[in-house]
Amino acid sequence: MRAALFDFDGTLADSFPAIAASTNHARAAYGLPPLPEGRVRRYVGHGLDHLMAALVPAAPVADAVAVYRRHHEAVMESGTRLMPGVADTILELARRGYRLGVCSNKRVEFTRRLVDALGLGPHFGCVLGPDDVGGRAKPDPAMLLEGLSRLGATAADAVYVGDMDIDVRTGAAAGVPVWLVPGGAGAWDEAVAAGPARVLADFAELLDLLPPR
Repeated sequence: MRAALFDFDGTLADSFPAIAASTNHARAAYGLPPLPEGRVRRYVGHGLDHLMAALVPAAPVADAVAVYRRHHEAVMESGTRLMPGVADTILELARRGYRLGVCSNKRVEFTRRLVDALGLGPHFGCVLGPDDVGGRAKPDPAMLLEGLSRLGATAADAVYVGDMDIDVRTGAAAGVPVWLVPGGAGAWDEAVAAGPARVLADFAELLDLLPPR
């Protein structure tokens, strides 16, 4: 194993407060009442179009997306924090010589800003989103395959770390084993039922599975 790719929302970072705030801002713009964060997070991970279509049904998707993004600029950094164990684990994996990258359905400019704001930027060789692969979001494997290419790795010597069933399906399509970590987006039982290669107890367990190279 020489490389590890990571999902962002629910895997590296708890961004649900910011996502819920922007979702509810978009809902308010169309006369809809706010939703609790727990309900919003069930729809995270499939891309913003999906989130808006599901939770702001009164609006044209493109219009709701525009309202969401304008609001998100102001709240995404204050409403996002690293998941437990992520900072130390990523630092140590980089020190051990692993090539690291991020593949997320989040708008890539937002992901890159957050990765830098959270202090992880120097450790990642690439941070990718659908915009980098012609708009093809997960579960399309294009993003993972592009990540492998940029890291100089292959599916045989890499792993994808995520928290949802969509991550498992994306890894299967790319031929990359997926390790699940508990995060919070989507249903955990559905993610486990999707058939990941491993189910981890916590993020720091990666240090036991990826020894010094």
